[in-house]
Amino acid sequence: MLTVAFAPLVPVWVLAGLGTVAILVAVLAFVSRGGVAILRALALGLVLLGLADPSLVQEERDPVRSVVAVVIDRSTSQSLGDRAEMTGRVRTELERRFGALPDLDTRFVDAGDAEGDDGTRLFSALTRSLADVPPDRVAGIVMVTDGVVHDIPADLAELGVKAPIHALITGRPNERDRRIALIEAPRFGIVGRDQTIRAEVSERNGTGAAAVTVRRDGQVVLRQDVRTGAPFSLTVKVEHGGPNVVEIEADGLPGELTTANNRAVVTIEGIREKLRVLLVSGEPHPGERTWRNLLKSDANVDLVHFTILRPPEKQDGTPINELSLIAFPTRELFQQKIKEFDLIIFDRYANQSVLPSTYFDNIVRYVREGGALLIAAGPEYAGGGSLARTRLSAILPGMPDGRVVDTPYRPTITTLGQRHPVSRDLPGSETDPPGWGQWLRTVGADLRGGSAVMAGAKDAPLLVLAREEKGRVALLLSDHAWLWARGYQEGGPHLDLLRRLAHWLMKEPSLEEEALRASVAGREIRIERQSMGRDPGPVSAVSPSGREQVLAMAEGRPGLFSATLRAGDLGLYTFRSGDLFAFASVGPANPRELADVFSDTERLRPIAEATGGSVRRVAEATGGPAVPRIQLVRSGARLAGTDWIGIRPSEAAIVRGVRVFPLGLGFLGLAVLLGAVLAAWVVEGRRRAAS
Repeated sequence: MLTVAFAPLVPVWVLAGLGTVAILVAVLAFVSRGGVAILRALALGLVLLGLADPSLVQEERDPVRSVVAVVIDRSTSQSLGDRAEMTGRVRTELERRFGALPDLDTRFVDAGDAEGDDGTRLFSALTRSLADVPPDRVAGIVMVTDGVVHDIPADLAELGVKAPIHALITGRPNERDRRIALIEAPRFGIVGRDQTIRAEVSERNGTGAAAVTVRRDGQVVLRQDVRTGAPFSLTVKVEHGGPNVVEIEADGLPGELTTANNRAVVTIEGIREKLRVLLVSGEPHPGERTWRNLLKSDANVDLVHFTILRPPEKQDGTPINELSLIAFPTRELFQQKIKEFDLIIFDRYANQSVLPSTYFDNIVRYVREGGALLIAAGPEYAGGGSLARTRLSAILPGMPDGRVVDTPYRPTITTLGQRHPVSRDLPGSETDPPGWGQWLRTVGADLRGGSAVMAGAKDAPLLVLAREEKGRVALLLSDHAWLWARGYQEGGPHLDLLRRLAHWLMKEPSLEEEALRASVAGREIRIERQSMGRDPGPVSAVSPSGREQVLAMAEGRPGLFSATLRAGDLGLYTFRSGDLFAFASVGPANPRELADVFSDTERLRPIAEATGGSVRRVAEATGGPAVPRIQLVRSGARLAGTDWIGIRPSEAAIVRGVRVFPLGLGFLGLAVLLGAVLAAWVVEGRRRAAS
């Protein structure tokens, strides 16, 4: 390429001034002298040209290849319907067509869901992919997307390139979908009371009405019809403490884009107003205050404690009006208000005819209907006044064999107890023998049900846990837990053991023997299965898109099985193991990718047309995508047509070498030129004088 370059011998402003003066002189000379002044003007022009010092420059250039960026939308909304298949076919065709064009580098960029809830960010991915490309080398940009883009620049200058943008929109114009959105959802609720949830079902191209199913912990509790587009209320009872998982699902539409947004889950944390515990102690003994101190230390426990200090057989003739003892309100506690208690504890209580048989019948009924009973037994359990000789025998997991073994021993965790949440991982149990103090007494018993999770002297049962219909029963066959509390032989984990025992009886969800839980960290879901069995089987996982897979569970600790799932989609995942359900929500509760799932041709239109590009759908009525032809447009403003899109190749090049040919010789050439001009001027003057 040949060009002319200038290297002025004087500053440009001086050269400009001299040029102005030369023009004035030439004009005056032409006016006064006529045509003969042309020679002088030409001479002055040559002088000015000499001062500009022109040169011919020849550059050796290698043209560079133009770059076209093809941004492929891989967000969650692009997986709906047949968009993923359509996107794949469009990409394959673009690869073929761009590959056939000369001097063109095509960069394919996949853009998925942004971190957090930022939605689809195609322009951010585009900017990163072109960070190493000068703006003048970009010949065009093609975006294959459903048109729902969340980072469209407000100003074209923010983009940094002037290449045409063409958007090829997947999806179809008459799409239909239905989604459910939560308006008000309580996070906490009092156990036994109702909570109200407000939600709304919205749809496009729907029927105007939808059937809504409500499940609590996987069980259907309500089904009703609602109008779409209008808020509605649901009333759900909080059944238990801990998480109450409420799932609200709207029936799907035929041919709708996705059912992933047809469900919403509310986790209501059940809170008890007060855990009411009735503690009945028999005759005073050294460990009597162990249970009282434990339960009184828990601010969430309302404790009612009675100690039998004066049994009926103790008749010393003292007048009733002189006794300072409070009468044991048996009728009020065991008949009128028994259902108000979450747990009844008999601590070394012997049947002394304080409670009539009908009250024991009430306790049995209370347990079978969902209550909890704990027997902390001492020597009295082996005697004639044993509670096992009352109507309670129908629900007790162990019957006394008459033996009381006063032998020091160190309590141990049984094989079954290593799997049970009450006894597993008690502090000190990691060593053999356990690192805690001894107990000195065990009451012998023959088990007829339940699970012995701890053993005493000679591996005799020490702690037995059992379920009785809807309720629970625990039998502690020793009254020496207080030795740990007093620090005997460095004590032991009495707080952990007794607190877990009490809360298991009161149905603490975290202490359930059979449980399924799921927790989320970013895109990773951890599934945990608690089981007393050796093999609880696999767990079924259903993604928001409805795809089901089976997860094999690996046992990490006795009774605890786990698996990890990498979430590909945003939304609600459902896990099932037998009758157990667990839910995990990946991403925000109402992700942007599922809040607006309809393909759109208007969002990208302003910026595309501002660059000379176009926006068009690729779906055809026959089902396949229609990819427009690609043309190279080197001049003209039109960059798109009915069936074609244009890209403008770059004229950028890399300079490999430069050759300079001076047209003057600098100051020496200027001096010669000035001399010639002066000589011509003198000759002309002499000729004019001679004439």
